[in-house]
Amino acid sequence: MEPAAATEFELERLRAQVAALSKDAVLAQLAAGVIHEINTPIASIFSNIDVMERSLEAIEAQLGAGGPPKALALLKMMRNLVQVDRMACQRISGVIRGLKLHARGEEEGLCPAHLNQLVEDSILLVGSEYKRRIAFITDLGDLPPVECNPQLIGQALLNLLVNAAQAIEAEGQVTVRTAVEGDQVLISIADTGTGMTDEVKQKIFHTAFSTKALGVGTGLGLPLTYRIITEQHRGTITFTSELGRGTTFEIRIPITTKEP
Repeated sequence: MEPAAATEFELERLRAQVAALSKDAVLAQLAAGVIHEINTPIASIFSNIDVMERSLEAIEAQLGAGGPPKALALLKMMRNLVQVDRMACQRISGVIRGLKLHARGEEEGLCPAHLNQLVEDSILLVGSEYKRRIAFITDLGDLPPVECNPQLIGQALLNLLVNAAQAIEAEGQVTVRTAVEGDQVLISIADTGTGMTDEVKQKIFHTAFSTKALGVGTGLGLPLTYRIITEQHRGTITFTSELGRGTTFEIRIPITTKEP
């Protein structure tokens, strides 16, 4: 490369870096506004969930163990719904906390977590919407506690599970496996969906790229997942996909994350 060409190349690279920084600043301002608008209603929902739990306990105490079977079945169903709602709100709160830290240029600390529990919680949340047409299969290995950010890993799992479910047009199956591979943990999410073209494969981790219709996908889920795994947990995320036969994502993160 000639000197003049090299200089032009460096200028173009610097322009791209400046554009990226400007975009991050705009996103940080947007995040601050979103945080402010969501925090209040989430607090109200949490309060209502607490009231519903106490009310269900009171009804259960009034009915007793010998209550009408249909009433007891309804109580059990409502308890499950309240549990899902609480988990959903906790997930939203975790996302908001992550946005807040990102807007301030901070990072949340890591702690030991049970990944199999995060997987099961994420499937419970996604299954509440897709369970009528999609079977969620798990093959969870015996995992040690993994040093990670549970909220962010949960968000990454949720993104991948939702993507897998949305890739299946009618009925299908999503299979989640976990295992230990040396000093890493593997999480595999495979779907029986439509698969991806070569063009889509090259772009899925690009911000704002989406194959979904307007209002269904934002194009932020997979890029955010990529950053969570590779930048914040020093792991890897890979995938294989075949048109008409589905897609498999594989996440690998260290069991213990060494400080840089």
